[in-house]
Order: sequence, then C-alpha cells, then structure tokens
Amino acid sequence: MFNKLNKKVSFVSGGIIALFVLWAIISPENVQSVFSILFNFFIQKFGWFYLLAAVVFVLFCFIVAFSKFGKIKLGKDDEEPVYSTFSWFAMLFSAGMGIGLVFWGVAEPINHFAISPFAEDGTREAAVIALRTCFFHWGIHPWASYGVMAIALGYFQFRKGLPALASSIFHPILGDEGIRGPIGKTIDIVTVIITLMGVATSLGLGTLQVVTGLEMVYGFPNSLLVRVIFIAVVTVIFIISARSGIEKGIKWLSNINMSIAAILLIFLAIVGPTLWLVNIFTESIGSYLNNVIPLSFFTDSAGVVAEKTGYDWVGGWTVFYWAWWITWVPFVGSFLARISRGRTIREFVLAGLVAPTILSAIWFTVVGGSAIHLELFGIGGIVDATFNDVSTAIFVTFNGYPLTNLLSTLAMLMVTIFFLTSADSATFVLGMYTCNGDLEPDNSVKSLWGIFIGFTAIALLLSGGLSAVQTVSFVLGGPYMLLMLVMIYSVVKALSRDKEYLAEESKYTLSEEEKIG
Repeated sequence: MFNKLNKKVSFVSGGIIALFVLWAIISPENVQSVFSILFNFFIQKFGWFYLLAAVVFVLFCFIVAFSKFGKIKLGKDDEEPVYSTFSWFAMLFSAGMGIGLVFWGVAEPINHFAISPFAEDGTREAAVIALRTCFFHWGIHPWASYGVMAIALGYFQFRKGLPALASSIFHPILGDEGIRGPIGKTIDIVTVIITLMGVATSLGLGTLQVVTGLEMVYGFPNSLLVRVIFIAVVTVIFIISARSGIEKGIKWLSNINMSIAAILLIFLAIVGPTLWLVNIFTESIGSYLNNVIPLSFFTDSAGVVAEKTGYDWVGGWTVFYWAWWITWVPFVGSFLARISRGRTIREFVLAGLVAPTILSAIWFTVVGGSAIHLELFGIGGIVDATFNDVSTAIFVTFNGYPLTNLLSTLAMLMVTIFFLTSADSATFVLGMYTCNGDLEPDNSVKSLWGIFIGFTAIALLLSGGLSAVQTVSFVLGGPYMLLMLVMIYSVVKALSRDKEYLAEESKYTLSEEEKIG
C-alpha cells in the first residue's frame, strides 16, 4: 500500500505536524500566546526582508522570461503542452488564489477604503487607492513567488529528468550525493511541512467564510462544532477527488469554478454600477502601474501610515501577504510545474503571472468596487459589518443586490470548490514529495496527507483563527524565502549550461563576428 513512500521524509514531517496538532488541541491558549509573540517579532524585525525578497522574485521571473532563457521549455524540446490553455489557466488560478479571493474580495478593499493609508478615509480618492492596493497585494508579486518554484521544479524534473522534489532544484550546487543526502532530505522535509501548513491556513479561512454564509443565509449556527463538521465533510470529498487524479478531479472542478466566477462577475457588473466600475478600474490600474515600484519598497520607516491608520499597516497587510504567499509556494509552484509541462519559460511567465494579475484586478474591481459604491451611494453598513466580522463582508454586500441568497450561495459554492481544488492539489504534491518525486503517487499516500490537512486546519481554528494563519505564515515564510533565493542562483547556473541557451549564444557570437568582418 505504501511501497513508494519515503519513510524518512514522511515520518519526520508527519511527526512534526502531528505534534503541532496535539499542541493546538491540548493547549490552544498557549499556542495563541506563542503566536502573538512570534507575530510581533517577525513584523518588527524582518519586514524589510520580505519586501526585498519579493522584488527579487519578480525581477528573476521577468529577466529570465525575456532573456534567451525564455525560449527554453519546461520539458524536452519536442514536447507539447499537456493541457489546453483554458484548462491550464483555470487550474493554475484555482490552485494559486482560490479561497483568498472570495474571502478578501470585499473585506480588503473595504478596509483600505474605510481606513485609507494614503488618502482621506471614506472618500472617492480612498476608493481608488483601496483597489490599487488590492491589485498590488494580489498581482505580480505573489505570482512571481509561485513562478520561481514552478520554473525551477519544471525545468529540473521535466528537462533534466530529476525527481519531482524540491531538493532536485539544488542539484547544480549539491550534486547527486548532496540532493540524496541529509541536506536534500532536510529541504524536502521543510517543503512538506510548509506545504501542509500553507494549504491548511487557507482552508481555515474558507471554513470561517462558508459557515458564516450558512448562518446568514440558511440559519445554521456559526459554532466551532459546525466548522469542524464542515472541514471533516469537505476533507472526505477532496480525498475522493484526489484519488481520481488531475484529469477527473482538479481539472473539472477548476473549470466549473471559473464558470461560476464569470457568472457572478457578469451579474454584478451588469446589475450594479457598470460605468462607475469601468471608470474606477481604469483609474486604479493606472495608479497601480504608476506606484508598483514605490509600493514594492515601502516600509513606512517614518511611521506616517502607521500613525494615520493606528496600526502597523505595512506589517499587517503587505508583509503578511508576502509571507502568506510563500507558504503556498511549494505546493502551488509544484502543481504549476506539473500542469505546465511542454510550455516555454516565457510562455509560463506571461500567461502565469500577467494574466492572473489582470483577472484578480477585475475580480476586486467588480466585487470590492461594488461594495465601495454601495458605501458611497447606497445601503452602507458594509464597513461596520467587515470590522465586526471580516468573513461577513461579501454576504452583506450581496444584500444590496437582487437574488441575494443565490449570490451568497454561489459565493459559498466557489469557496467550497476552491477548498477542494487547493486541498486536492496539495495532497497530490505532498504525495509526490513523500514518494521520492513520483508523478503518480499512491492513492493511499494522498489520502493520508488529506487527513493530515483536515486535522491541521481544525488545529489552526482552535488556536486563533485568522491570527494563527498570519503567524504561521510569518514563521514559515521567512526561512523558505531564504531557500528560494538560493533556488534562483541554482536555476540560473543550470540554465546558463543548457544546450538551447548555448546554441543561441553561439549564433549571437557568430553574427557579431560577421558584422566585424
């Protein structure tokens, strides 16, 4: 049953996760106390590092894509893409953003609108800045983080024939013995832990929102018991989906969810303030493009924004997001590498970074912009509801539209399917990492990791909900960012030796000699 399992990687990583789950169940107050100390420490001491590392990831992706390296395939030279463009995009978007877009779609822009970091609170100027900020937090930077891992793993496993393991990325540095030895095993263990914790944090957020929606629409009690039951039921479903494989499970669920998202967006855009949304989208995109570089390096060293908002705005939002995305990097990057086989690095970067950024901007404009418009000109109450319980924001917004219950049900369905696709992807990746890089891990292994994900999500809910999610992101994100910087060096070293790149260099040199001659 577990004949493919790498027992060392599995037992060590699984043991550490099990200890955390037991700690959270036995003493949730102690976990919350430790989390609070760690949260403040990472924000105050290392915020600058998270910002600079994110900039490096963006630069790496675009420099590699538009250099001669960009023509190199994530696979052999004669390989074609394994999935259609629509299915590929649907799967990468569902795995890469998913739950967070629905959870924060209204809550984040309303936060920045009500307490604006760079404008007078609650004004039209604050509305533009709120959307610009969402574009920044959900745009190029997080996708570049995923891109580093996807490019690295896709190159080494499909072009160089190495196992689908994080340790394989360091082959140019460590060599054969190194990636199979203690250092390589440690890298794989850390990757398994951060993968499981990363997906569990988002599943915890999704649970909070769905159970809140069930309470507001259908009268279900919003209790810890209901949340645990929801996680248990969905865990069983995504384990069944994971056992069916990518073709039957993740692919179809992703296509369905993209269709639901499109229906929701079109309805809100047509029934809502269409012209206002188009105008504010145009203005916010321009503001984003004009400010993306300053925002990338903004630490609020003078404390001006913190003084205005009343808290460490950069640490609580930007730094948190950069850390949160890193906890998703191992499993999203690995999954993107798996479904991007046969595509060039340039194609991956353009479609995998730019297109999702545009789609995220449209989502925040239509969903978040509609909420802001209601606050400016309509029913109001969304700000108060958001600050009282962030998970209610999108449902209160739908109160300003016809077919309120249908819209809320669609949102809950989207979160649930995103829940399934994210966990489905994660169980596949965890199975791959703990079965020595096997691209078809045993169903029994995937099922086991699915159970671990469910228990970890429950543990995070017990130990502080959203604050636990933030702290886990900080604690795990920083060290893995360091590892990703070394990954970049290793990838560049390998790419510079690639025969296709060397062939291009040879042509370039020859043409220069001809010019001289």
